[in-house]
Amino acid sequence: MSESPSPPAAILLFTSVELYLSGFEHQLGRTSRDLAGLKAAGLLCNEVAEIAKQGYAHNFGIGEDEDLLSLASVPFGRLLQRCPQPGALVFHHSYAASAAAHPGPATDGFMPHAQYFPAALLRRFELDHVPYFGSFATGCTGLLSLILTAAGLCAFSQGAPVVCLTADVKPPGTTYDARREKILTSDCASGFLIGREPRGYRALGIGFYSTKRELVPLVEIVKRTVQMVRGLTEALAIDCTQRKFVLHYPNIFPSAWPMVTNYLRLTSEPQALDGLAERAHCLSSDPVITLAKWHLGQPGRLHVVVNFGSGLHLGVGIFSEELRHEPGA
Repeated sequence: MSESPSPPAAILLFTSVELYLSGFEHQLGRTSRDLAGLKAAGLLCNEVAEIAKQGYAHNFGIGEDEDLLSLASVPFGRLLQRCPQPGALVFHHSYAASAAAHPGPATDGFMPHAQYFPAALLRRFELDHVPYFGSFATGCTGLLSLILTAAGLCAFSQGAPVVCLTADVKPPGTTYDARREKILTSDCASGFLIGREPRGYRALGIGFYSTKRELVPLVEIVKRTVQMVRGLTEALAIDCTQRKFVLHYPNIFPSAWPMVTNYLRLTSEPQALDGLAERAHCLSSDPVITLAKWHLGQPGRLHVVVNFGSGLHLGVGIFSEELRHEPGA
């Protein structure tokens, strides 16, 4: 590849501390619609043929009896069953609107607008005195944002694991698709645990790039992804020719990722562009779903996770499997 882009803004290696991801959970909205149904309901801004051309066929949205809080409560409750007393909680939202609960009217002053979603969720579970942190500025690169925040909490603590959660529903008055990018989304919540006990996946390294530009050409996304994977493998002293990789791509830009795989020339197992037709793009939950699905309990098996999010951000993470997947397994 000629004229490679400049290096990513940050490469972070987890070589001095061992951090592990496990206990992956997710929940989709309960209402499934095909493209025709979405169009008839006024939930598409593109024509059906344009979205179908990208490979999408269905999505999942919340029903009339659901909201963001009820959606997120499902994976969060399961994670608390595994870890009833977490050391901390880290939340991420791909939409800024998801970071707040239900703000009051403007006439009530500013305090009713400081209704953070994590606090509302913790009240539902009667969980108190646990420090929590939240973010939304990195869009659908939420898995990596969660890891970076949780890593700082875990690295200097011998305490309980950190619970990580990402949750989003379509903001009111919007559609499930993006006109220019032709991306179809689903309402989804997911989470996992990160801690020091060897299980699930060990985090090896993360590369992260951000730009102020509103639009990045697809060819640049491909080039930067290739460069960031190569940079990480070199920094981690991983010989790509001798190792097999599972490649986890987000359910967007389906034409881009075969090019990445081709340029990398990795000895790779089937790439995990997973469930695009059935569940569309699940925002930051895409890699949480595939990491759960593709764990085979083969120690040392490597996984490359590619994230792309509005903002604009491009992230790459490399993880290795542990024998144990779930807590206590």
